Amino acid sequence: MTDAALTNGSRGQAAETGAASYRRPDLSEARLRKRYRAERRFQIFGALAIGIAAAVLLILLGRIVTEALPAFSQNYIDFQVELPREEIDPDGTNDPAVLARARYGTLINNALYERFPNVSGRTDRRALRALVSSEASETLRADVLADPSIIGTTHSVWVKSSADVDVYRKGLMSDFSRQETNGIASIIEVDGTTRVLSTSNDFAEILDSIKQELGELAERLQIRVTRLDRGVAAARDQLADSSTALADAQASGAAEDVVDRLQNMVAQAEASLASLQERRSQVKEQIDDYEARSARVGGAEALTEQLPSYLIEMNGGLLKILEISNTEATVEPLVPPRSDADAPAGTWDIFVIETPESQRRLPDREAAWVWSLEQSDQIETRFNISFFTDGNSREPEQAGIWGAVVGSFLTLVITLLLSFPIGVLAAVYLEEFAPKNRWTDLIEVNINNLAAVPSIVFGLLGLAVFLNFFELPRSAPLVGGMVLALMTLPTIIIASRAALKAVPPSIREAALGMGASKLQVMTHHVLPLAMPGILTGTIIGMAQALGETAPLLMIGMVAFVVDIPGGFTDPASVLPVQIFMWADLPERAFVAKTSAAIMVLLGFLIMMNALAVLLRKRFERRW
Repeated sequence: MTDAALTNGSRGQAAETGAASYRRPDLSEARLRKRYRAERRFQIFGALAIGIAAAVLLILLGRIVTEALPAFSQNYIDFQVELPREEIDPDGTNDPAVLARARYGTLINNALYERFPNVSGRTDRRALRALVSSEASETLRADVLADPSIIGTTHSVWVKSSADVDVYRKGLMSDFSRQETNGIASIIEVDGTTRVLSTSNDFAEILDSIKQELGELAERLQIRVTRLDRGVAAARDQLADSSTALADAQASGAAEDVVDRLQNMVAQAEASLASLQERRSQVKEQIDDYEARSARVGGAEALTEQLPSYLIEMNGGLLKILEISNTEATVEPLVPPRSDADAPAGTWDIFVIETPESQRRLPDREAAWVWSLEQSDQIETRFNISFFTDGNSREPEQAGIWGAVVGSFLTLVITLLLSFPIGVLAAVYLEEFAPKNRWTDLIEVNINNLAAVPSIVFGLLGLAVFLNFFELPRSAPLVGGMVLALMTLPTIIIASRAALKAVPPSIREAALGMGASKLQVMTHHVLPLAMPGILTGTIIGMAQALGETAPLLMIGMVAFVVDIPGGFTDPASVLPVQIFMWADLPERAFVAKTSAAIMVLLGFLIMMNALAVLLRKRFERRW
């Protein structure tokens, strides 16, 4: 009882003397609420990070899909082509060799000239022939070879349009709009000039738009003047420095070659300054002209190639406006109207091509021919099946991905045949049989280091060993597969070792206890149980190899290959390299094809990763 009293007394004394020798945990409601708020903030920040990442991914994929959609369609033009027997098969033998030699390109051209009889002149006819793809003759040849009975008749053939027509029809070249009209339009001829008169102010809105566009052109040119002013100032400084250096050299009696060089520098600076000043003067005059025309009230205004194009659809014809006022327009008939009769309100309108003609690959005349084909239902948009079945081509409308797909398949076959057995055997040896010494430690360190080596290093290795030393064929799936196998091996080895480690030791011990040898334990028990993880690592490594570009560029697989590869040693390309090549081409149509090829590649990668997940779920066992 005395001890208890002493103990209680000591506790009381410690409490009284500030016994802060220890702190009890603060379990108050305020502290708990603070902890809960911190946890909620952490959860919110985590969800926000995931949401931002998902949003960025969706934006990226959405942009790729949006740009890729035009590549999955293609415009075709219908022509009635006469197939005279005397030009295709004069002897009437229906010999395929004779039929194949006929000049089908000439027959296509004749059909074009007959469709547009008003087109004359070498330049215009060349532009007319450019409406269709260069493979139009091959399409007609294939029809004739498939059915020789059409020889001697007029055959309807659908051929691909050119890339420019295709891009124009898809709205990728320019934005379009239509302006409704309220008055009655009349066509008159005055001094050899065609004019369109309107009983209402149907052209007033266009005139206002043109004046506004002229003002915007003046503002854009003013930026160019500012840049030229900086160039003029720099040229003056350079001239002053060169003149000073020349004067100093002449005063000091410098060598003749030094003086001549300085004189040349002064002459070049003077010429550059004069050229910049002249260009500035020309641009300034153009600005003054645009500003004056923009501020002018009333009167007629001429349309140039720097302004949007305005075309009048009237009486089955298309008329390009050259000059316009509030009530009349001077026009050029691109597609002659069927009659000169007056057009009541609502039967004619104004078609606007927003992008100026100087910035388009398809001029107004060719756009009018496309419009004429549309009016007669001779042009239509179809699914572009050739994108998936054709090989590469310099012509955008003929380019496809099948050659690259076959090349990727052959390359991955070689990669799988080499990397999978070697990688798995290496993993089994290192994990189950190799002694633990400095030599195996060195091997493990090098394997881990190789997994982090940039892929282009493997390309340099393949270039030096497989091409230069062994002289294997360049740009072949065989060499590409060997290079990618070297790059994939570390990934497969590391994944396979991890899968082998995941097998419980009790499996090995039970098999050994039943009298199985170490090799039997591995082949009959451990390896089958580790196979899901091994297959997962292999597929991920193959997916990585499918998306590689840099090592294949080093071994020449960037070559332009038109034919579909038929074997492992044939020249070929692969999907990533195909995307790289198309992205570097200037034609607008290749932008869509590049995005479409990216979609195909992403589809393959998603399928391979999904296969890895399915295999893991299918063969996975729980202990």
